[in-house]
Amino acid sequence: MKRKLSALALAAALGLSLTACSGGTASSPAPAGSGTPEGTPAQSADSDWAYVEGNGKLKIGYTLFEPMNYMGEDGELTGFETEFATAVCEKLGVEPEFVEINWDAKLLELESKNIDCIWNGMTITPELQEAISISDPYIKNYQVLVIRAADAEKYTSTESLAGAKVDAEAGSAGESTVQNDEFLSQATYTSVVKQTDALLEVKSGAADAAVMDFVLANALAGVGDYSDLMVIPDLELSVEEYGIGFRKGSDVTEKVNQAMQELVEDGTLGTLAEKYELSELLLANQK
Repeated sequence: MKRKLSALALAAALGLSLTACSGGTASSPAPAGSGTPEGTPAQSADSDWAYVEGNGKLKIGYTLFEPMNYMGEDGELTGFETEFATAVCEKLGVEPEFVEINWDAKLLELESKNIDCIWNGMTITPELQEAISISDPYIKNYQVLVIRAADAEKYTSTESLAGAKVDAEAGSAGESTVQNDEFLSQATYTSVVKQTDALLEVKSGAADAAVMDFVLANALAGVGDYSDLMVIPDLELSVEEYGIGFRKGSDVTEKVNQAMQELVEDGTLGTLAEKYELSELLLANQK
């Protein structure tokens, strides 16, 4: 009988211990300084935010994509998205860790937890909305055609490129544009790993045109190594918006949305957009 009572007492003690370690229930006040409002349940074991917070860092998937993420003259990663992500991480109390990825494998990288988010001028599409959680949109973008300046009179529209050689980044909005355009779908299409690879193909003559994001084309075409390239004027192939991708159902999404809104309200995001010549595309400036 004594053993039975001892076992019951031990079970009760363990139960109290486990309750204390769990951070309380919805009816129990949170410990002072815990950051959890009174009456709010603690993060569940499968919380994506709990996973990120536990690691103390947010692993950010990117590709080199000026002016969003690129190597500065000092050899350090910089750009609008780089600084934007760093500012959000500061508000969330975690460190940013930037992980270069193959854009075509971005969803696999995310699901395998090699990265925690895709933050690199990611166009919001219905397909991505089905597969992952996406933040509020923050930048307007559209697809453009980059050609050699010497071909300015030859290529003036998508119709003029039917039968030509066209490149775009694999898995990108540019690739979707090629596939869905009446005339570009008749071109000889080649996918490349990065948008800058498409520019090099056009420069070398291996391709006649590259379909890519306006923000990148605007930063590079006609400048430096790409001074002999140009964007076909007055030709917006598709208007789209950028968002940040997270694992499906991730509670990190809302936390980043809240931090993003704070950066809009305190002027930080507007300042970054101006710095990288994106003010006209920042959605917060269009309201």
